[in-house]
Amino acid sequence: MIIIIQCKDHIGLVSDISRILSEAGLNIISMREHVDKAEVRFFMRLEVDGFADEVELEDKIRKVVPEGAIIQVNPVPDKKIVILVTKEYHCLADILIRNNFGTLGASVACVIGNHDILEKICVRFDVPFFMISYGEDAKSSENQLINKIQEHNPDYIVLAKFMRILSPVFVSEFRNKIINIHHSFLPAFAGANPYRQAFERGVKLIGATAHFVTDDLDEGPIIAQQIIPVNHSFTVLDMVRSGKEIETAVLAKALRLVLNDRVFVYKNKTVVFDN
Repeated sequence: MIIIIQCKDHIGLVSDISRILSEAGLNIISMREHVDKAEVRFFMRLEVDGFADEVELEDKIRKVVPEGAIIQVNPVPDKKIVILVTKEYHCLADILIRNNFGTLGASVACVIGNHDILEKICVRFDVPFFMISYGEDAKSSENQLINKIQEHNPDYIVLAKFMRILSPVFVSEFRNKIINIHHSFLPAFAGANPYRQAFERGVKLIGATAHFVTDDLDEGPIIAQQIIPVNHSFTVLDMVRSGKEIETAVLAKALRLVLNDRVFVYKNKTVVFDN
C-alpha cells in the first residue's frame, strides 16, 4: 500500500502519522519525507505492508494533519495513459515496447496523432490509434482532442513529441496530468529549434527536460532532466540524433517516477522521491 501526503508543515507530523499506521497494524517498509522551509510545506511518501480499510485510514490521517492536506491512500495502481504524437517516433516506440512487455507501470489506452504517420507502429503493438488533424479551426480540433481523451479517462496524458501548442482551456481540463518531453535542458533554448540554437551558441552540453504542462510555454514544473557532452565536431544533425536518445531516456525516467507516485507538484516546482 502506498500513502502520499502533502500539507502545511508542523512539529509532530511524522510521529502522529507513524502512530496511526502502527495502530492500524501496518508496517512501514519505506518512508521518504521533505520539508520546504521557505513554503512551510511538508511532503511524504510511504510504502506500508499489511491490510487496512483505505477510506478509514485516510480519515484517521486527516485528523492529525493540517486542514487542506492532500492525502492519497493507495493511489490507482493500474494507471492509464493517452499518448499524443505528431511525426517523430523515438519516444512513442520506447513507450509502446515497455507497454508491450508490462514494464511501463501503466497501460496505454490509445495514441492520438495530428498526422497518421505513426499509425502503423501502433497497429503492430495492438494499440488503438486515432487521428485528429489540425485545420484552420484549431479550436474545433482541440475540442475533438479533448473529447477523445475524455472517452478513455486517462490518469495522465503524455506528449511524446506532440508538436502543437495546447490552449489554456486544454491545460485547465487536465491540470497536472500532461507530461511533455522538451528537447533542451530548460530553461535554456526554450521554444522551437533548440538544437539549432545550441549549435549556433557553441554549447558543450545538450540535454532534455520532462515537465508538466502549464499555460506558460515550456515553463511547467520539471520532473526529470539529463545532459550529455557535445563538442565542436558535432553538426546540428549530430546534436539532433544524440538529442533523440536523451529525450527517450528522460521521458522514460519521468514516467517511471510519476506512475510510481514519486512526484509531488506544488506551485511551479516538484518534489521528487527517486529510488
